[in-house]
Amino acid sequence: MMKKRQFIISFILILFCHFYSLYASQAPTGYLLSKKESSLVTIAATTAKGDLTKLKDVLNKGLDAGLTSNQIKESIIHLYAYAGFPRSIRGLQTLMAVLEERRAKGINDPTGADASPIQNDQSKYERGKAILEQLTGVPEKEPKTGYAAFAPTIEIFLKEHLFADVFERDVLTYAERELVTVSVLATIGGVEPMLKSHLNICLNVDLTPNQLNQFAVIIGSTIGKSEATTAKKILDDVLNSKN
Repeated sequence: MMKKRQFIISFILILFCHFYSLYASQAPTGYLLSKKESSLVTIAATTAKGDLTKLKDVLNKGLDAGLTSNQIKESIIHLYAYAGFPRSIRGLQTLMAVLEERRAKGINDPTGADASPIQNDQSKYERGKAILEQLTGVPEKEPKTGYAAFAPTIEIFLKEHLFADVFERDVLTYAERELVTVSVLATIGGVEPMLKSHLNICLNVDLTPNQLNQFAVIIGSTIGKSEATTAKKILDDVLNSKN
């Protein structure tokens, strides 16, 4: 009986090692998203979708996961640049209601750090340009082409406001801001070139393929199969281009 038991245990261990080695050889490298990062994905996607009932639930889960109210507030402010003021403001109003309900229950959520004052004498355009180059790892090309040449005003707005006023704030890291960005873009749809660009930026700010695959799974469970399928296809294209 003892020998039979040892044989079974040994057989199970061999099977485990085999399947673990198989998984390790095929799985993308890197760790999974943290609970806080996963919550940023669900909060951004749900806010962009405009599902305020569901948003209350994911906001509560995000606070329970350890996000500060300022981190959540900043993520909702950030996404207005991609989903518009109406979605962002409704998200902030929902966050206000959730925090008030939690206070009434005796839950005192940490506020967290405010954004630091910007100490930089460069113009906002130059600061935004430098941040964009840091995010993409690619120097800006001159002369301008595409939409930047067709509508120079929006290219200025992009540098001065999105990448200076918004990305320069330090409440969230670049990686966290990119998770918010790709979550919004995957949710609203029809902006595949932008999603592809920001998934490339995600890799450049040290998010791993494993984490980005998890992002696509979260979009599926939070928003829907169609959005997740599109996000996964674009992600696969991005990852395959790196090989």
